[in-house]
Amino acid sequence: MLAYPNIDPVAVSLGPLKVHWYGLMYVIGFVGAWWLGRKRADRLGLKPDDIGDMLFYGALGVVLGGRIGYALFYGLDRLLENPLWIFQIWDGGMSFHGGLLGVLLAAFLFARKHRLAFFQLTDFIAPLVPIGLGAGRIGNFINHELPGRVTDVPWALVFPGMSGQGRHPSSLYQFLLEGVVLFAVLWTVSTTPRQRGFVSGLFLVCYGAFRFVSEFFRQPDPQLGFIAFGWLTMGQLLSLPMILAGVALIAWSRHNGIDDARVRQTG
Repeated sequence: MLAYPNIDPVAVSLGPLKVHWYGLMYVIGFVGAWWLGRKRADRLGLKPDDIGDMLFYGALGVVLGGRIGYALFYGLDRLLENPLWIFQIWDGGMSFHGGLLGVLLAAFLFARKHRLAFFQLTDFIAPLVPIGLGAGRIGNFINHELPGRVTDVPWALVFPGMSGQGRHPSSLYQFLLEGVVLFAVLWTVSTTPRQRGFVSGLFLVCYGAFRFVSEFFRQPDPQLGFIAFGWLTMGQLLSLPMILAGVALIAWSRHNGIDDARVRQTG
């Protein structure tokens, strides 16, 4: 077993001002998406400066959707007991699945504003998302969050306050799958023009599958435990509809989607 690295969650401390690593991970995610998005802005007929506007919409979707989703999916009892708890962002967390719904709503509004097809925009956004996902998992690791299940593998880590038992570094597994691998797949596939909806569907399938698998190594949320059949977690239940929706979207795009390459050629 390996000792958990003693990393201070506070990256920079200047008097009363403290900058946490987790917050910096959000910055890295948005800056990375902004930089790569500017490189491909011409694909949407947008100016590079429009990408900042797009990310503003996306940031609102992530924060509002993520918090509301966490309250509904992981803290419904607390929300019903005290509705104001949803504003106590320091108590609890954020839900990826809620954040995804928030980003989709933000994408719909941005697409209407700039007269873009919805799936044309989501195909553009999908390869940018894993940057933030991967950075966020590194933030989880630094904050001693998302401890893994007990294991005796050689790379098991002893998490602080977890009875000295070796556990899977599940947040690092998710960093590799949801961050590195997902980005490599989506960025490579999106390099070649595809029919609208294909890249979005691939994102749903891959993320849903990666999340479903990684949950087997992650400790269930303590307030929920296993949700179904004695082994399914909330994260897995929420990922199943993603996979099904992704398969349906890929099938639709292949048979009915607009070929963006042809659209570009005809202007």
